[in-house]
Amino acid sequence: MNRRKGLFLVITGAIFWGIGGTVTKKLFQQYGIDVNWLVTTRLLIAGILLLAVQFFGKDRSQIFAVWKNRRTAIQLIMFGLIGMLTVQYTYMASIKHGNAAVATLLQYLAPIFIIIYLIIRKQAVLTRQDLLTVSLALVGCFFLLTNASISQLSVPTLAIVWGILSGLALAFYTLYAVPLLKQYDSLVIVGWAMMIGGFALSFIHPPWQITTTNLTPEAYSYLFFVIIFGTMIAFWFYIESIQNLSPKESSLLGSIEPLAAVLTTVFWLKEPLGFFQWVGTACIIGMILSLAMNKKSSSKTSKLPKNEGPLKVI
Repeated sequence: MNRRKGLFLVITGAIFWGIGGTVTKKLFQQYGIDVNWLVTTRLLIAGILLLAVQFFGKDRSQIFAVWKNRRTAIQLIMFGLIGMLTVQYTYMASIKHGNAAVATLLQYLAPIFIIIYLIIRKQAVLTRQDLLTVSLALVGCFFLLTNASISQLSVPTLAIVWGILSGLALAFYTLYAVPLLKQYDSLVIVGWAMMIGGFALSFIHPPWQITTTNLTPEAYSYLFFVIIFGTMIAFWFYIESIQNLSPKESSLLGSIEPLAAVLTTVFWLKEPLGFFQWVGTACIIGMILSLAMNKKSSSKTSKLPKNEGPLKVI
């Protein structure tokens, strides 16, 4: 039952995350929303709502208990700044300079970074499955970003850079959360992480300084979806799934996210992919599915030691 719950949470969260990225691109294109304002606003609102759910529905004492221990307080600040904020900002920046499909697919290089990290830390060994995974990822990225033409990239360079950074940030986000979740509820950890990230970015772009007046009722409905479903519920469900699955499995079983992002980008935003970009998309999704189905390997190599301390960014 716990595994089924984990599967439901990570897949549902991934769907919302993927569609949320496409809706965000719509806000950038049609309404001129500033990426800094959107990241700040969505983090603060979603963080407040998650902590409110914890306060009224669960053990409210945990909300402030996490700050009473110096070590966990430092870990939470690190998770909020390097994990939550960095994942949010790099992903949104990649969408702004490219599109949601490419940004999401590049972000899903995170399993590769996790595998590399676990091997370096000697918590996993290099297997044929890992070699297959790396090969699919490299081939997929080549086709996705070049459309088989080495003369020029089919995706803006900035979109690629931000997308790869987003994959690194997601790997850190997934691994670093484990020791915190052993002590506190996921609502507390994710809620405070969003508040920390949103507060930090407020110094760059205060949430009350919106840069556009071209917001229609349709735009507000898009904002509602991005903040509630694409942020609050997506991050909550994803981090909650780590309590029922290993970090490696959670990062892999969300393979429906790039599929959701690609389909909504192509059929809703009408941004077609070239033939070889579709081949690249299939390689990356195949890589994620291949590892996701390798449950035996995931369960043995992906769980961190119970007293594992802070993990560094790769």
